[in-house]
Amino acid sequence: MDNKDVIFGINGPVVTVKDSRSFSMMEMVYVGQQRLVGEVIRLSGDETTIQVYEETTGLKPGDAVVGTGEPMNVVLGPGIMDNIFDGIERPLAAIEEESGSVFISRGVSVPSLDEKRLWDVHVTVKKGDKLSAGDIYATLPETRIIEHRVLVPPTLSGEVVSVKPDGKYRLNDTVAVIRDHSGAEHNLTLCQRWPIKTPRPVNKKLPADIPLITGQRVIDTLLPISKGGTAAIPGGFGAGKTMTQHQLAKWCDADIIIYIGCGERGNEMSQVLQEFKELVDPKSGRPMTDRTVLIANTSNMPVAAREASIYTGITLAEYYRDMGYHCAIMADSTSRWAEALREISGRLEEMPAEEGFPAYLPSRLSDFYERAGRVETLGGKQGSVTVIGAVSPQGADFSEPVTQNTKRFTRCFWALDKSLAYARHYPAINWMTSYSEYFTDLDPWFEKEQGRDFIDFRNKITAILQEENSLMEIVKLIGADVLPDDQKLIIETARVIRVGFLQQNAFHKEDTFVPLEKQKLMMKTIIHLYEVSKGLIARNIPLSRIISLGLFDKLTKMKYDIPNNKPEMFKEYEKEIDEALNSTLTAEFN
Repeated sequence: MDNKDVIFGINGPVVTVKDSRSFSMMEMVYVGQQRLVGEVIRLSGDETTIQVYEETTGLKPGDAVVGTGEPMNVVLGPGIMDNIFDGIERPLAAIEEESGSVFISRGVSVPSLDEKRLWDVHVTVKKGDKLSAGDIYATLPETRIIEHRVLVPPTLSGEVVSVKPDGKYRLNDTVAVIRDHSGAEHNLTLCQRWPIKTPRPVNKKLPADIPLITGQRVIDTLLPISKGGTAAIPGGFGAGKTMTQHQLAKWCDADIIIYIGCGERGNEMSQVLQEFKELVDPKSGRPMTDRTVLIANTSNMPVAAREASIYTGITLAEYYRDMGYHCAIMADSTSRWAEALREISGRLEEMPAEEGFPAYLPSRLSDFYERAGRVETLGGKQGSVTVIGAVSPQGADFSEPVTQNTKRFTRCFWALDKSLAYARHYPAINWMTSYSEYFTDLDPWFEKEQGRDFIDFRNKITAILQEENSLMEIVKLIGADVLPDDQKLIIETARVIRVGFLQQNAFHKEDTFVPLEKQKLMMKTIIHLYEVSKGLIARNIPLSRIISLGLFDKLTKMKYDIPNNKPEMFKEYEKEIDEALNSTLTAEFN
């Protein structure tokens, strides 16, 4: 170590070193006697600037700074699943055991993954096999429902010169040896390292033409997202961002969930941990944690680590994507991450842009969201990374920079409305201000799997909601009494759509997750009531007579009254609608 590699100045998480030529850009370093983890973020003629990912209290000028020669990276291997990490992939349970405290001690050094644990490994290659980047050379059961597929690193290929038999091995044990094209031999273990700010390579990106099914009607029907898609959930305080992401994490049909609590309150992260431990995965019957990774970077943790947590999470997702899994990332929230960028930028004395955010905020957001996608992996498998980022604009002002720039790089915008949340309408997604740009890509899939009428029902329901929105402007001015019955029918049907279809109860076993078939039949039944009622109104039957039959109120409760596994009950509802309205028509003309 060069004697000159010592701290010159300290400004919060930003540390400077004078007159050093030892470091390279983006290099991971250890700072001070406690070896705090940091990253080189700027090199000028005579000064090196380092961003420290831990609390810098107690550091002083003259303390040593030691380079690692490697970029900021994470360990990728078995043991990631069913684990809780901080923003730089340090396991919180192991830290607690090491330090004897529930708070993270500074400079604590524990392996990211358990290096002593024995894994039951099945080696899938033999001597003489030719391996390329991304090929699988071993498998092992990481949890009861996730098979870990050990991959050749993206930078390596060659011929297998020796293999170990199936058996129990530790993380760093060699299970095969490969000779590359230059004749050099490389040991293949159960893990590899990868820099968090470098996207993992793929063969090609695939079209976004398969939906991510969430079981949430307002999303699957009106505002769908694809596997490998990107979505933003903006909303003010109390609008339900975290709750919506919890529902998506619990019920979406991704194979693996990576939940990043970036600058959120500690009690919310505790709630996530508790809920996921108790929740049973509907596909496997096992605890939800068996296919979930949690990255906890709460608001009282060092601000610089917020930036790292986002990149750590998406790198872990890309690793499992390369195995052929569909991964979903819940980033809660990117606003806290942007605030960390703003604070670091201020300490670096960079010229601020709009609202004090750095000028490179858009490019950082695009770098993150561009790593989403459905791909063909280097090993020839298909996998995806779907990114759903919560945005927390101050005062629910969607015109602020983080929300506006996020809209540029995401194709789904699920705008949360505080008035809906206060009215206990969940998910509190405002269907008039939200949008999805995936319809063109996904409609062929919906037509093939659910039939063309699914799309027709969705279009009719959207049209009714839009017409109601226009009519409500008139109602606010002159009241509903002056409207003709056909327009009153629009308002009454829209109420059924809002209360009976779009509003969903996360605590009801039949309503917390709804399969697409039931969503389609619910829409069909509502549209059927609307069209038959419209026909009666055209024959001068008063709407009040139709409403008095109680059919509209009955449809608002069908989400509870019809179990998910009994779709045949919808035919009974349609039959009841026809009989009740026909008898009304007969009585009127007799």
